[in-house]
Amino acid sequence: MEKIWTWVIVISLYLIITFLFWRLTKGHFKKEYGEKMWKLWGTKTFYWQGTLLISGGLTIIVIFLLKWASVWTF
Repeated sequence: MEKIWTWVIVISLYLIITFLFWRLTKGHFKKEYGEKMWKLWGTKTFYWQGTLLISGGLTIIVIFLLKWASVWTF
């Protein structure tokens, strides 16, 4: 049962970080590429690849910081 809660917390943390990163960067990249280029699938694909990779990395960093601080054990 403990493993299930660990996975629920990790997935929730990943989704929260992804959402926050998306909210903070979407406007910047949309303005940077322009409205016409933003509608192309290639531009959005690279944006979402980067967003998901960065969110995954930040999630791993947060998890290991919590483990290092002895806040969360798994």
